[in-house]
Amino acid sequence: MSELHAAVCDRLGDQVETLLIERAVMGIFFTGVKLNNGAGGLCATPIKSVPEAVCCPSSAMAMPTPGKIAGRRAVDVLEDLYRTQDLRRALAIATLNALAETLWLRDGPPAHVELHTSDAFDALPLAPGDQVALVGAFPPYMRELRKRGQPFHVLELDLSTLKPEELPFYMPAESAPEVIPKADVFITTGTTLINGSLDGLLKLLRPGAEAAIIGPTATLVTEPYALRGVTVVGGTRVLNPDVLLDLLAEGGSGYHFFGKTVERVTLRLRPRA
Repeated sequence: MSELHAAVCDRLGDQVETLLIERAVMGIFFTGVKLNNGAGGLCATPIKSVPEAVCCPSSAMAMPTPGKIAGRRAVDVLEDLYRTQDLRRALAIATLNALAETLWLRDGPPAHVELHTSDAFDALPLAPGDQVALVGAFPPYMRELRKRGQPFHVLELDLSTLKPEELPFYMPAESAPEVIPKADVFITTGTTLINGSLDGLLKLLRPGAEAAIIGPTATLVTEPYALRGVTVVGGTRVLNPDVLLDLLAEGGSGYHFFGKTVERVTLRLRPRA
């Protein structure tokens, strides 16, 4: 996370000091930010980290301070990338992603990558028999892997998120050191950035394995990922932050904004073998 932070801010240079939060929405499913330059960013809202719904100081400490977010400097919000409270980190990641979008608006896409507007899954070479390690119960990918007859394991903290037909593929999250080194293809959602587990998971990759980080939480810069063996980053670009934030404020999910106010973007970081 610190390297993603540094990569974005270093490339922005002095410009980063002028950028403020114009509006922020912590929706049920996603947290969104609009900067004063019009750039928007997204992050998954870690619903399970929402404190118990009571009015008490312990709950308030876990949340960004309502009424004091708009107008803050983006660089100050980024300090919450290093806090233990997931909700604060989610807002900081959404802000970081808005800053990354500022780079796209200024400089275009990163150099030396293959750029796709399809789902990240399509950028992964999957041969019959390739073993897949999926971190997080991501229904569309589990459905596609089952349809293909692809051998896979899903590492998940909460068993209740899986349907009965998905249970044969379940492995507890603590089995990662056993599962990931055997995988030909590793896929994780960007929520591992929120909970701080991504670095540890990537260290388990075997040499030559394909590795993808997907979802709106994934920051669309390449260098820190490439250094850790990631081959595919599937994130998003916010096309209309005002409409998006209105949707999030009304409980909107990806179903309501993908392909409308938010565009999927996939970066392939190295040529396919």
